[in-house]
Amino acid sequence: MSADSAIIGTPRALETILLGWLAVGILDMFDAYFFFGFYYNISFFQVFQGVAAGLYGTEAARAGGTTTGLIGLALHYVVALGVAVFFYILSNRFPRILREPVAWGMLYGVGVHLFMQYVVIPLSASGRAKSFDYWAMLNNVVGHALLIGLPVALIAYWSARRNTPRGGDA
Repeated sequence: MSADSAIIGTPRALETILLGWLAVGILDMFDAYFFFGFYYNISFFQVFQGVAAGLYGTEAARAGGTTTGLIGLALHYVVALGVAVFFYILSNRFPRILREPVAWGMLYGVGVHLFMQYVVIPLSASGRAKSFDYWAMLNNVVGHALLIGLPVALIAYWSARRNTPRGGDA
């Protein structure tokens, strides 16, 4: 038994992934809508047409209307599931990250942002953004740290504490 496992158990897969997926999906959905919707003065479905543009391209996603907005929303939740699953895997492979869930969670969120911006988006049908927008970038980095990485890390930590050999949060 390692020193890490003596302090804290391992997170349970179902509760960590399911609750992490819902938290990430809902919080990031609200952030995307409230920031980008108001900042660019676009509707809820137009925000998520931007996500669907990764699959269809920008013009086709816009032309698809509500349908591509809903597809983009579904894709958003698929990505949120991947974020939760990958953090669960990391927390089992490197249990030390559960000792400091706030710091590691926020770092994980920033890592998710960088992966999306520099790997996923450039390889998607939408390609790179045409111009740099300071406020959008700031919202993305801070939002990913606080609304994606932090919640999934805290949920994994909570699950691991509940799964300690000596009974959890007692």
